[in-house]
Amino acid sequence: MPSAQTLRSSVLVTPGKPALLTTDAGGDPAGWASAHRDALREVLNVHGALLVRGLGLTDVASAGAAFRGLSAELMTEREAFAAREDHGGGVHSATKWPANQQMCMHHELSYTVRFPGVMMFACTTAPAAGGATVVADAAAVLAALPGDLVARFEREGWILTRSYNDEIGASWEEAFGTDDRAEVEGYCKSNGIAFEWTDDDGLRTRQRRSAILTHPVTGARTWFNQVAFLNSATLAEEVREYLVEEYGIDGLPFNTRFGNGEEITADVVATINEVYEAHTVREPWQSGDLLLVDNIACSHGREPYSGDREVLAALADPIHVSDCAPTVEVTL
Repeated sequence: MPSAQTLRSSVLVTPGKPALLTTDAGGDPAGWASAHRDALREVLNVHGALLVRGLGLTDVASAGAAFRGLSAELMTEREAFAAREDHGGGVHSATKWPANQQMCMHHELSYTVRFPGVMMFACTTAPAAGGATVVADAAAVLAALPGDLVARFEREGWILTRSYNDEIGASWEEAFGTDDRAEVEGYCKSNGIAFEWTDDDGLRTRQRRSAILTHPVTGARTWFNQVAFLNSATLAEEVREYLVEEYGIDGLPFNTRFGNGEEITADVVATINEVYEAHTVREPWQSGDLLLVDNIACSHGREPYSGDREVLAALADPIHVSDCAPTVEVTL
């Protein structure tokens, strides 16, 4: 089997770009993925994200076979923020997001207690322009954020509130994978989520989570959350005003707060996003590419694009937050 050292020597590291490995799968991307699985994971521990070029991932079948060859377990998503198309076998579309809008940096499902350790993306159709899946080193982001802000988040954690309705994002049935209220309530109770049903058959939830984790393999402390992405300040002003008028401030589809319940202001969100941008690396997709992202070591986002873009995703190798030395406990 190829060694991690052999793979590392073939990885191209260029400032401003994710680590890149160019290879030839010989027409068998699934076989290549299985053969290189352990070595790729070791390389991922070094770089946090790795773009593999030359696999020839052209459709759901080839991408899914490669995903399964690289992973011990592909997750079923719960608490989804936005609906994905489910292709079966642990293969999904990338999160649906308007093509002309930036998707802010985030760590996938960072508000859950069991989240993917690795995100896998396969580009079957590259866009005409833009559309890169961008990444940022979460340890570097943590180090670059203002010390007093980090200390507060380390001490208090962060709170996510959600109001599920038909306006924006996934419905509660889509997010929890069931239309059984009792099943949803059981999930919330076992995952530290406060909940209430609303008169219009909606659902409101509240959960407190750690903003900083320690990587269970490398020991690196990382900024791991969706504080900026899911803050209401990311909504277009006219959209936010409409939603507040329609549903009230507590009925916004999502919002984040400091762990003590105080508001996270727009200037704090801007500071976080500025640090993200300063540490963002990007490489335009080519059809057939595979991108592996260590979900604790790196955040990821997506740039606006034009033309058709087909990117498939898999949430792989789940990790429980308790294995990552959270700085706050999961509480209601």
